[in-house]
Amino acid sequence: MRRIFTLLIVLMLLATAGLGYYLNRPLSLPTTPFVFDLKQGNSLKSTARELQQAGLLQQDWSFTWLARLLGKSTHLKAGNYVLEQPVSSLELLEIISKGEVSERQLSVIEGWTFKQLREALDINPDIVHNTAGLSDAEILQRIGAPETHPEGLFFPDTYYFAAGSNDVVIFKRAYQTMQKHLQQAWLARAPDLPLQTPYQALTLASIIEKETGTPDDRSMIAGVFVNRLRKGMLLQTDPAVIYGMGDKFDGNLRKRDLLEDTAYNTYTRVGLTPTPIALPGLAALQAALHPAQTDALYFVSRGDGSSQFSNTLTAHNRAVDEYQK
Repeated sequence: MRRIFTLLIVLMLLATAGLGYYLNRPLSLPTTPFVFDLKQGNSLKSTARELQQAGLLQQDWSFTWLARLLGKSTHLKAGNYVLEQPVSSLELLEIISKGEVSERQLSVIEGWTFKQLREALDINPDIVHNTAGLSDAEILQRIGAPETHPEGLFFPDTYYFAAGSNDVVIFKRAYQTMQKHLQQAWLARAPDLPLQTPYQALTLASIIEKETGTPDDRSMIAGVFVNRLRKGMLLQTDPAVIYGMGDKFDGNLRKRDLLEDTAYNTYTRVGLTPTPIALPGLAALQAALHPAQTDALYFVSRGDGSSQFSNTLTAHNRAVDEYQK
């Protein structure tokens, strides 16, 4: 009897030690910093599952059990969270039950250039500017990107971070987010597109982004450019010419600018530009890879943000006379 009692005591001590180890063992962060969202209305079980899938938790059930044991299963606060260093399961539960959300954010806008993204980061007082003085190519090296030109590689979104975060980390997050969306969109692309690589899709998406005045026209604009690529026609897109002009552009695009040959002049060179010309959003990516089925080869702005589409040059010229002259 005494042996059984002693064995029970030992088992209880082991169980207590095991629980203490679980509660206080630091969780390995999948990335540093680790950023995650808790959406309004998410259950404890779905929250634990998402954290497991993100690589923060090894088991979702143990975290769910802990929250229920401590009476916090209904006290999780929605918001964006940033973990700058490893925390234990108990500390994680405290953070999301108290709602210790990140209070800093940076909005990256669809259609921005990489130059505008750098400027937005450089003037943000809550960010440590470790890329100051680095070239664009050096920034790509710092974040482990194999590309040599940064344009288009960073996803437009709102990024949350803790004050004092490193700008290299934010660049890396925006780059990885774009890679994720681009690869997913590429794998689900429509068949028989005149695009050979995801990078070409990104380049086309950036042109669509800059040409789209109203969301309803996006897929039709994509259809026009895809039709032109199939036929070997010049894309003749003004935003690409403007991008190629760089700081020489003064806000007024002239006929001589359309005639001056540059790598980005789609009036003088057939095919896509050598790189993207802006940061395209998800809708532009989807349009590039799922263009409208249309015979249109031309479009012109109506002056209200929308576009008039035409199948023939004659019809297009009439539309130009009506809306532009």
